[in-house]
Amino acid sequence: MDQLTLVADGFTKPGRGRGLLDAVDNRFLLKLLVNKELRVRYRGSILGMAWSYVKPTVQFFVFYFAVGVFLRMNQSVPNFAVYLFSGIIAINLFNEAFGNATRAIVGNAALVKKIYLPRQLFSLASVWVAIVHFIPQLIVLLIAALFMGWRPGPLNLAAGVLGFAILVTLSVGLGLLFGALNVMMRDSENIVDLVGMVASWASPVLYHWENVRAAVGEGWGWTLYQLNPLTPVVELFHLCFWAPTPGVVTYVQPPGLWMFSLIATVTSVAFLFFGEYVFRRLDGRFAQEL
Repeated sequence: MDQLTLVADGFTKPGRGRGLLDAVDNRFLLKLLVNKELRVRYRGSILGMAWSYVKPTVQFFVFYFAVGVFLRMNQSVPNFAVYLFSGIIAINLFNEAFGNATRAIVGNAALVKKIYLPRQLFSLASVWVAIVHFIPQLIVLLIAALFMGWRPGPLNLAAGVLGFAILVTLSVGLGLLFGALNVMMRDSENIVDLVGMVASWASPVLYHWENVRAAVGEGWGWTLYQLNPLTPVVELFHLCFWAPTPGVVTYVQPPGLWMFSLIATVTSVAFLFFGEYVFRRLDGRFAQEL
């Protein structure tokens, strides 16, 4: 009995490790999973990674003509192309990272059932893949902004870094939460798809924040709109890439932008801890449910 106990003590029960810290320590495994995800995604594809340029470009032109030209938003918002694309890449990063992380455990069911490794690795790898796709879009935005005369200051660059950090933290937290729930209830994927659709319209991507305040006033509706973590994130991207371009004579940032950015930071960190908590509570049941 003592010998059996000694052997059993040499194992770590699922969900009893250090969670994300174990995943970060296994950086080599994380890199392997990222490479696997990229190879599987573009297997048999002619364009391969070029889809990282094609999809957001098509999305940009559709929105630009639908909102900018047909609804004449480009007449009221100077350099509307930069304004629009800076919001698009922020929302695309969130939607892809959140969606991929939600499907990460179910999508890697074969590995989850065969071997044990920190399952958070799958979610982190999915978010990393989204960041890999985000980089080409960011390069296109930088080239366009530079062409328009982009001259950022330290505050503008800090706003972009903060917005990116909030996005990644929020995506990882929500991805862990819904990734664990998706193993138990496959309806979670549909919820995530709805969130992605709403995110594009519930944030100032296709319109200016002043349009929202003019419609809902300065009461609880306006406050609720700003409490959406993605709202200050998109405005931080605007402050970084759009505001420093010539033609934007006077950039008026939303009232309380930095306060709501702080709230968004706290919210994203809270989701990270809560998502990790739920993930670790359900971790031991993944293999059985899959």
